[in-house]
Amino acid sequence: MSYTLGAALQAAVYETLTQDPAVSGLVGDAIFDNAPAGAEPQLYAVLGIEDVFARNDKTGTGALHRFTVGVVSNEAGFASGKVLAAAISDALHGAQPVMSRGRIVSMNFERARARRTGPEQRRQINLRFAARVEDA
Repeated sequence: MSYTLGAALQAAVYETLTQDPAVSGLVGDAIFDNAPAGAEPQLYAVLGIEDVFARNDKTGTGALHRFTVGVVSNEAGFASGKVLAAAISDALHGAQPVMSRGRIVSMNFERARARRTGPEQRRQINLRFAARVEDA
């Protein structure tokens, strides 16, 4: 399998997050593919890095996508970031949104890492998920 389902998976993840009432209730439309230019919102989510591994079998072609969704907070403490991280985890873990090509076989939460970053010491929580996809 190649990387052919990467864009379709990203679009499905983005749509899942923007359509989730808990996530959108916390950040509105502040879900980005890249950190926003200029003034940053106090709290937002950003789609992050991705590693992809071939997972073909005798029934067809597929891939395992390990991807990160980052939660960034410019607020003091981790509390608001953790609330958003939980909402994102709830929205994505077990989700099987429709993709423009292929299908999601499974999507699971794997791990998270909370830390302070940059000279501003903003809070960032990186959530890693694994999505098994197959080309239909």
